[in-house]
Amino acid sequence: MSWMVPLPVLIPLLAAGMSLVFARRPRIQQWVAIGALAASLTVAIILFVAVDAGPIITHVGGWIPPLGIVLVIDRLSALMLAVSVAVTLIVLIYSTAQGVADKGEGAPVSVFYPTFLVLSAGVSNAFISGDLFNLYVGFEILLAASFVLITLGGTRERIRAGTIYVVVSLLSSLIFLTALALIYGATGTVNMAQLSIRLADLDPGVQLALHVMLLIAFGIKAAVFPLSSWLPDSYPTAPAPVTAVFAGLLTKVGVYAIIRTETLLFPGSQVTNALAWVALATMVIGILGAVAQDDLKRMLSFTLLSHIGFMVWGVAMATAAGLSAAIFYVAHHITAQTALFLVAGLIEARTGTTSLRKLGSLAKAMPVAAVLFFISAMNLAGIPPMTGFLGKAGLITASAADGGGLAWMLVAGGLVTSLLTLYAMVKAWNMAFWMGTEGDAPLSAESVPRRMTAAAGSLVAISLMLAAGAGPLVSYTDRAARDLRAQLYVSVVLPDGDQITSVYNDPWNPADPGVVGEGGDDG
Repeated sequence: MSWMVPLPVLIPLLAAGMSLVFARRPRIQQWVAIGALAASLTVAIILFVAVDAGPIITHVGGWIPPLGIVLVIDRLSALMLAVSVAVTLIVLIYSTAQGVADKGEGAPVSVFYPTFLVLSAGVSNAFISGDLFNLYVGFEILLAASFVLITLGGTRERIRAGTIYVVVSLLSSLIFLTALALIYGATGTVNMAQLSIRLADLDPGVQLALHVMLLIAFGIKAAVFPLSSWLPDSYPTAPAPVTAVFAGLLTKVGVYAIIRTETLLFPGSQVTNALAWVALATMVIGILGAVAQDDLKRMLSFTLLSHIGFMVWGVAMATAAGLSAAIFYVAHHITAQTALFLVAGLIEARTGTTSLRKLGSLAKAMPVAAVLFFISAMNLAGIPPMTGFLGKAGLITASAADGGGLAWMLVAGGLVTSLLTLYAMVKAWNMAFWMGTEGDAPLSAESVPRRMTAAAGSLVAISLMLAAGAGPLVSYTDRAARDLRAQLYVSVVLPDGDQITSVYNDPWNPADPGVVGEGGDDG
């Protein structure tokens, strides 16, 4: 089974090269891209099922860690991999119907599909990496691809937005690379399992400096406050499929890196208190920005920022219950937020605009889009019994178990954010689909391609299925949170670790409010 671990990275990369061979045959490029991501999704689902029996490890090149790069599939990475590849495939199908590759305002036909595949490979590589430098490589792969996608067409707006995105991303990468050099100089390794042991032996001041540098680098990529001002200006100008996949996945890679940092490299750190304040500010300030917007894409970009705060909230609790809720919320948000951006793309394709002041009375002309937007909007706002509500309920439960003043402030901030999200979503739906305006945008004579609507609908259907199967999913995220203990990860990855089975199946209670990485019997 270990031979399958690199496939979600290798398949898209090989397909990207193959699609370049057919640069003059866009139809073949489409099928190559769709087939590659479908194969990657099949592999991801197999790994998702198989990992419940124990983590799956691959030593790249046959080199035993810490000498070589190790790829690790545990429950967290398996869930992130499966959801991300599924969403990427759906967005790709959506883009083929929209024709973003050949109607991208001058974008070369040969660029879009191979770049999209490289983006998928970078995201997958980041999720399965057990090596800090390989994580950096994953970030750089997806960022290089995103630089191309965000500037497709070469319009003035996209170049300006892409410039901001490039500058901020390069700054984040520079901080990450500097932290990597310092970490290697201080510990002699970049293997995350070995770092979990060696970082604890460093001077506390050095530990804190390295920890903060990593959090700043990952915080920029995750777009947490106050490192998030670049996102609302960058995402809305890109084509709808590009914006959707960016919103659904790129910030989540940053959140994933934060989870690994806090649970594996620096478990039990006092920095978690600062993370709680960051989560609170991200939630509240982000949603206040959303309420003030009159453009649908910009409003959705601000809600994206705001709800990153919910994920950081769970990490800041530093408990199994909090981490489980955070992981659940990541899966929920990838599907719900991406679906909203895809529906925004449907509106833009039919009307030529996403300005809420120019839209109105679309419910009659686009009834399916109206329903899809409403379901996804209510899910994001946290209306029961959808996944948004269940994720927020898990976070509140984790905070109540903590019982501290800051934990209750997070609960208050989360409730305010949820109410304002509901207000923003209802306002947007009312202005776009129900209420008529003096400046109604003229409808295109051509209806939106059915494949675009079907792709958006399939993503909404997945979010509803996640809600219907919430019980098993919550149980899975509980086990995934248990996996995050540093002792378990080290014992699995390093050759002199404990036996996998005895550690992996220990009966540690995932609802235990104890700090992850410090408590629990190792079997």
